[in-house]
Amino acid sequence: MRPLSQIISLALFAGSYTLGAVLPAKRATTCNGHPELCNRSFGNVTFFGSHDSFAFSDDPIALARDQEVDIPTQLGLGVRLLQAQAHMKDGQLHFCHTNCDLFDGGTVEDYLKTVKTFLDANPNEVITLIFTNPEGASLPDQWKPAFDNSGITQLAYVPPSIPVPQSSWPTLGQMIDSGTRVVVFLDAGADGSDGGVVDFILPEFPMIWETPFSVTDPNFPCTVDRIQGPLSTSDHMYMINHSLNVNIIPIGAGVIVSDPEAAPVTNSVTSIVANSNGCAPLSGNRAPNFVLLDFVNIGQGLQAVNQLNGFA
Repeated sequence: MRPLSQIISLALFAGSYTLGAVLPAKRATTCNGHPELCNRSFGNVTFFGSHDSFAFSDDPIALARDQEVDIPTQLGLGVRLLQAQAHMKDGQLHFCHTNCDLFDGGTVEDYLKTVKTFLDANPNEVITLIFTNPEGASLPDQWKPAFDNSGITQLAYVPPSIPVPQSSWPTLGQMIDSGTRVVVFLDAGADGSDGGVVDFILPEFPMIWETPFSVTDPNFPCTVDRIQGPLSTSDHMYMINHSLNVNIIPIGAGVIVSDPEAAPVTNSVTSIVANSNGCAPLSGNRAPNFVLLDFVNIGQGLQAVNQLNGFA
């Protein structure tokens, strides 16, 4: 006969094993600040976006800036789409506005480390990254190491196939539960045309169409500016470039810069919702997936996005 102490130990082990076997998988109950979004697909959510998110400065003389506040502040304001433009500088990938002499936002790796800090502190948030690659930097050699070294690679979502129709994305809850809650899009090169593919860096335009950028008309007339692939506009997600620019030297090619003076009106609920309504006929009467703004700390960007998501 076994000693009493051994019988008790075996019983405790068996009990703990049984309990472990039947515990349900963890499920997110609040996603991007709203319980209702946990059961909503990524392709059916509107995200608050920051245009040229790296190009922040509180200096009004810095004409190349498109934001006034830094990345942690932008994320704290509710931004869940970060957009940025990359250029090579001294053998490293930097986020720069047009070129690195005009505005250098630092290395992509350091930028991504800042985003990772937010993600670690906010485990129930899904973030989208839409980056541009105008110089055709190599995905395996330049882009992937920046993601790997920042720690974001392990959090990036990899779809089963590309393109993903708007209606076929997982829910935010599923993405959070699986630990893959960062979606990365690149405007050029992700299809392998620039020397290799990386499975979590997704080609943007086969899955997202955009309205025109560098807009100077405050009415934001809606047209499809960029789109690729076999999917229709209604099967794509889409982004409205809702940032107003002003031509400060209206001769020749002119010089277009963002207009902070107009931001309170541009970033109002009225203006953003009107732009969304103008695009609805092109998208199967859906709200935009991404609302991209300059000066996200000015106006009512988050309030407008909440309204588009169906929240008061």
